[in-house]
Amino acid sequence: MTTRDELQGASGSVARGWIVTLAGLGINLALGSIYSWSVIRKGIPEDWGWSDTQKALPYSAALLVFSLMMVPGGRWQDRIGPRIVATLGGLLLGIGLVICSLTNQSWAYVVGFGLLGGGGIGFAYASCTPAAVKWFPAAKTGMIAGIVVSGFGLAAVYAAPLIRWLIGLVGVQQTMLILGIAFSIGVVVLAQLLRTPPAGYTPGGAASGAGKPSSSAPKVSSGRECSPLQVLQSWQFYVLWLMYAVGAGAGLMVISNLADFASKELQLALGHLLVAALALGNGIGRIITGTLSDLIGRRQTLLLCFLLQMALMLLLSQAKPDTLLSQAAVMAVLSALIGANFGANLALFPAVTKDYYGLKHFGANYGMMFTAYGVGGFGLSL
Repeated sequence: MTTRDELQGASGSVARGWIVTLAGLGINLALGSIYSWSVIRKGIPEDWGWSDTQKALPYSAALLVFSLMMVPGGRWQDRIGPRIVATLGGLLLGIGLVICSLTNQSWAYVVGFGLLGGGGIGFAYASCTPAAVKWFPAAKTGMIAGIVVSGFGLAAVYAAPLIRWLIGLVGVQQTMLILGIAFSIGVVVLAQLLRTPPAGYTPGGAASGAGKPSSSAPKVSSGRECSPLQVLQSWQFYVLWLMYAVGAGAGLMVISNLADFASKELQLALGHLLVAALALGNGIGRIITGTLSDLIGRRQTLLLCFLLQMALMLLLSQAKPDTLLSQAAVMAVLSALIGANFGANLALFPAVTKDYYGLKHFGANYGMMFTAYGVGGFGLSL
């Protein structure tokens, strides 16, 4: 028979889990500002004398360092907890952006935005999802992961217009200073809410079977906890890594060239619309696909996403300028679907990693998996 204290304890654990989840969502809303580099890039004055390569390099470096720092960041948060690692990430991000505000030299933006900013984002991002999913039963892993990472995709909805407005008001350097201070404070404050469950904690509902892997979950997940070395020795890791690289890489390739499919008359006007539609699809798609994977299984959801990606790319191949497919309403819908399909990777692969390799080393294991995203992003952003 369940006692009142047990019910209160379960209720308190659920509340704590949601606090951690929403804190992770808030942190990612700040970290996702990395996707707004294109706005900063357009605001760089001509008299700074930057070449196109110099304008692209800070963002390329940030994507690469972000993905690489997920490995040590995930490993450290497994060992010392997410609060300290996320706090360090927020400070590094703030320091990097402040460095950018001190000069107009391209190398400073590579160091500040690319190396320090990318590293800070990697540390903080690596701390959010593992902390959240540990509070909930396995049947909710996809949904919780999707909610946490949705902030990263949704960030462009507010960050792009905000940064554009700030640059017009105070210029690029002062904008970087304001963003550095604001994002650093926001991430550090929210990082204090990140907690992992105490030793021996059982997610609510596990007693009734809700915490057990579903029949659609990978069989290798049944009670197995794999170290990073064991993960690297499994053939499944390399298959999943390749799938992640292809899925994320194809999405980034389409996203970076999406406006070119619009008619010439609409390209300028469509810019803001496509960014907003893409960001909304990117963020909301992570929640929808993560939740769907809890219901029908990760493999089935991944298959649906890859089939949708194939269909969208085939459709876009026919979207020549000045055709029906290049019109505003159609392009907005396609943009949202592409964003949702791209964002699905960021929700599904953390859940798949947890299914296959367990929670004990989840931060480090997913950090290794996430390098697939960085490899694709670095190459396609140059």
